[in-house]
Amino acid sequence: MTPLSDGELVERLKATERLGPAEAAKLFGVGTSAFRTSISFAKSRGLTAKSRIVDPLAVATARLKAAEAELRAREREEVSAAQLRQTLYGLSLATPEPPDWLNQTRVLRRKPNEGTLTVPMTMWSDWHWGETVLAEETGGTNTYNMKIARERMWRLVSATVDLAKNHMGPLKIPGIVVALGGDMISGGIHEELRESNGGTIQQQLINVQDNLCAALTAMADTFGKVFVPCVVGNHGRTSLKPRAKGRAFESYEWGLYQQLERHFRNDKRFRFVISNETDVHFTVLGHRFLLTHGDSLGVKGGDGIIGAIGPIARGATKVGRSEAQIGRNFDTLLMGHWHTYIPRGDATPVIVNGALKGYDEYARIGLRVPYSPPSQALWFVHARHGITAQWSVKVEDKFKAGPQSPWMET
Repeated sequence: MTPLSDGELVERLKATERLGPAEAAKLFGVGTSAFRTSISFAKSRGLTAKSRIVDPLAVATARLKAAEAELRAREREEVSAAQLRQTLYGLSLATPEPPDWLNQTRVLRRKPNEGTLTVPMTMWSDWHWGETVLAEETGGTNTYNMKIARERMWRLVSATVDLAKNHMGPLKIPGIVVALGGDMISGGIHEELRESNGGTIQQQLINVQDNLCAALTAMADTFGKVFVPCVVGNHGRTSLKPRAKGRAFESYEWGLYQQLERHFRNDKRFRFVISNETDVHFTVLGHRFLLTHGDSLGVKGGDGIIGAIGPIARGATKVGRSEAQIGRNFDTLLMGHWHTYIPRGDATPVIVNGALKGYDEYARIGLRVPYSPPSQALWFVHARHGITAQWSVKVEDKFKAGPQSPWMET
């Protein structure tokens, strides 16, 4: 066996410091015992993770080997994901590409009462299915449980159909995009959720799956074709702390999305794209979108005055720069997570979704943020003008009706 150079030993020390010896050994493709021996040898030579190696060739060789090892690990992960899709769910090994109808290049001839080519898009996220919210703990503003979630879901479907069909004038609609943006279930990542949820995680998954199947079928019955890009959120994770490695596969929602695709696999009206990472890119009528949940923007915190808009704007800038560096530019960033609807603007090219769950105890007590009604985002992409009409689809009556007022007064 060729002895390791100082540069290689230092790279192993760095990986150990970052991942621990067991995971670092996997990264380098060696046994744990042999890896620990090399770490002991490195320490006996006085090396640490911060040691500087003078020989640049040795450093370059060590980094190359580390990169190759990480690539092999990534390839194993991708293979396992493909095998899971095929073995457990009976789906194709590779996630399908977005459908062609999203980007029709043929110029459509207008007929009488037929409008310009337009694609409606909606984001369904932050349903927190299974969570219980009590009115007495939210200042009387909101109550939520699985029964109310189902009622709000059908209001969302009904309002989406009504707005697209009855309030937008004549349109040529080839289909609809329904982006599933994560946090579809409440999960059990906090002790208070595990104590108060209206069902176990498996009950949440089965219940929301049945309802999503019904809602998506209604979308297809109305709009014909349905494109469903999917990303996981943070509440569906299997670990108590957020993970960077294996984020998608350590989320119950990744399995939920596979089940949805499996349910509709023989229905030619549907096309699912399920991300194996945090993001998914797709294009609609030439307009480029990046869908992410919103908790991995590389920023933290908010501001007591401007709320979430500060970190959202900073995060959108960071994501835009990092994606542009690898050739994945986008025109609009789509996200949930923040539970407050924010439409796209030229200054901040982001659409932030509201929450089906609505205002909760943490928003009122922990954050003291302004009341935000339960809602989901709906917008339209025009063949020539890009994003045009944008709607916050309210799925619940306002919590206080107030006195009746004239439609105008001076």
